[in-house]
Amino acid sequence: MGNKYLTLSELNLEGQLLGFVGGEPGKYKYLQLAVPSGDVEIKLPKELRRLLSSSLVPGQQLRICGHSKIDSRTSKIKIKAYRVTPIDGCPKQDLLPQIKARIMVCQKSGCLKRGGKGLLSELEKTLCDRGLLDKVTIEHTGCQKCCGSAPNCVLHLGKKKYKNIHPDAIASLLESHLTSE
Repeated sequence: MGNKYLTLSELNLEGQLLGFVGGEPGKYKYLQLAVPSGDVEIKLPKELRRLLSSSLVPGQQLRICGHSKIDSRTSKIKIKAYRVTPIDGCPKQDLLPQIKARIMVCQKSGCLKRGGKGLLSELEKTLCDRGLLDKVTIEHTGCQKCCGSAPNCVLHLGKKKYKNIHPDAIASLLESHLTSE
């Protein structure tokens, strides 16, 4: 029985972006690429979907690095990208599936009354002082259902989640995460 898909190989494709398909704007699952042998549909990892759909335009030349897999039941080949680079852009525009850190800070009245505003400003100041503010997204959220431990703050680093930690600890975790990439 086992795995439905068998990995074929790594591949590099160059072609012209035709557009995005599958899902709603900002969450498209696939991009369509025109290559010399025809049109191919390439699956995008979740981390890249919003970034690519907002920064790429149809007609743009792209270089795709990915993996091809074959469905053992239907013999169809699927391609999943792990790197998408505009060819006509500068090398710094290389759009790796770099997982940007997210910090979610509750902005409901209970958390605000228990120091949520101070936590948010201290967090922003600490990240700014260490030059990390541009490497993280700070989201203002509604109730996180942990009112007993207010003010609530959650740090998402990749697939890891850290709850209710001090801004200095958040900055230290971010620094170690970014240097390990």
